[in-house]
Formats: sequence, C-alpha cells, structure tokens
Amino acid sequence: MSTVEQAHTSELVSRDGTRVAVYRWDPVGVPHGVVQIAHGMGEHARRYAQTAAALNAAGFVVYANDHRGHGATAGDPSRFGAFGEDGWNRLVGDIGALVETVREAHPGLPVVLLGHSMGSLATQQYLLDHSGRVDAAVLSGSTALDQLAAAIDLDQPLELAGFNAAFEPARTESDWLSRDEAVVDAYVADPACGFGTDIPSSKLMFGSGTQLADPQRLAGIRSDLPLYVVAGDQDPINAGLALLNLLVERYRAAGLTEVTVATYEGGRHEILNETNRAEVVADLVAWLDRVLGAR
Repeated sequence: MSTVEQAHTSELVSRDGTRVAVYRWDPVGVPHGVVQIAHGMGEHARRYAQTAAALNAAGFVVYANDHRGHGATAGDPSRFGAFGEDGWNRLVGDIGALVETVREAHPGLPVVLLGHSMGSLATQQYLLDHSGRVDAAVLSGSTALDQLAAAIDLDQPLELAGFNAAFEPARTESDWLSRDEAVVDAYVADPACGFGTDIPSSKLMFGSGTQLADPQRLAGIRSDLPLYVVAGDQDPINAGLALLNLLVERYRAAGLTEVTVATYEGGRHEILNETNRAEVVADLVAWLDRVLGAR
C-alpha cells in the first residue's frame, strides 16, 4: 500500500446552512476516476486515509465527508450521534451535494460512490432517486435495513457495543469491527469514534428501511448501474450473510444486471480495515477497472 498522504480539506455548505467537512486525497499523475466515500456510524472520514492511499495508487482521486453528527462536521463532541432535524434525509442530501461538487471538479471522469455501514445505507437511499448521477456504486458492510431494524429497540439510544455480542468474551467492546487488533485499538483510542446515535436520529435512519425494501422504489434504479457488494461473513449486521443475500436478491429482482458480490471468510464489519485488507482493496480495484473501463 502506498504512503498515506495528508488530505486536502474544504467545506461544503448544505442547503440548511450546515458546514460539512470534506477531504480529498489526490493520486500522483492524471487520475482516471473518482471514488467518493460515505463513512459509517461512530467514526469519521479521515479513518479512510489508508483506503484512499490504495485507491490513489490505482489512479483514483478520493473524496469523503464527515456526516452530520460526526467528525469535524459535528464540531463539538456533545453533538456526536445527533443528526438534527430531518437529519438523516439531509445527511443523504449532503452525499448528493458532494457528488455534484465532484462531478463539477472532475468533468469527464467516472464517479463511484462507496458507502460503508451507515454510509452504505445512505448510499442505498441516494440510489433510489439518483442512480444516474454516479457511474458505479459500492456497498461495504451493508445489510437489509428493514430486517435489521426489527431486531433493534428504537426507543433507546443506539449503542454500537451491542454488535459485539457474537465475539464475547472479547478483548474490547469493538472487536466486532476487525480481527486486526491495531485497527481496533486505534478506534477505541480515537475520541471521535465509538458513539451511536440518539433516538430521533436512529428512528429516522431505520425508518428509511421501508423504502429501501420497496420493489417499486428499487425499480427506479437504473438497471445497468454497476454495483459491488462487499462484506465479511462474520459481520454481525448481516446475520451470517443472510441479510446481505436478501439485499442482493432485492436488487437483482429490481432488474439490476451488473451486481457483483464479494464476501471474505472470517471478515468482520470493517472489511476495508481487516487483516486481509490488501486483498479486499485489490479485488475492489480490479472490479472498478473492469466496469469503468467498459464505459
């Protein structure tokens, strides 16, 4: 993996005036594509610097933003996990606004939207109405949200430690993220990581699961959208791949013809931060080169 470069930082001002922190990592030489990353819950975009470095080495410019209630966009730790009024839909809107910013900054280059975990759920929602604005999409650590919601008490704040149950007795409450202890320890030590969402934000996010499962809404996604679904088979949010398989079945039933699934034995939730991450990213880059090279 190439040397990690310092990200260029900027801001995107949303329609409601929220100042969204944006990061950009540039490759050496002329890029042949752009990957925009939507990060997960209880973390921030700068955690993707290593993934960005690998994608830079493959010739991609990489963008990512800190979501509402996260990282520099939240600003103060007291606001971590709180999306604000209609915050989930506005979070999805921020992703769309960054897509448009990226397209304007890099005319002619293919744009790929890569969402991880919560970011993959936001990506699922974005694609319902805007699949024509991206050239490909990647869902990492994703799930069928409506089915996951059925197992969660939405009248309580969402605590991420609850996903660690399958790994108890565990070294930390975050062992569910990766088999790489250094990754887990860095996450635990990071004051901008490890939180869940408040009750209003959780209800908005999980409430979107109904439309994500609606065949009529899914039929609005363009059928030729290249979609890459990647996960570890030990990721607790996909229930032993059962919910991941359901998600894929729904896309295929909706008419998507270019759906590729990559699963990794023993992999946990953060497949891009797993012990075999070099293999995971190499497979992703090979897929990107294949589907974008044909466009």
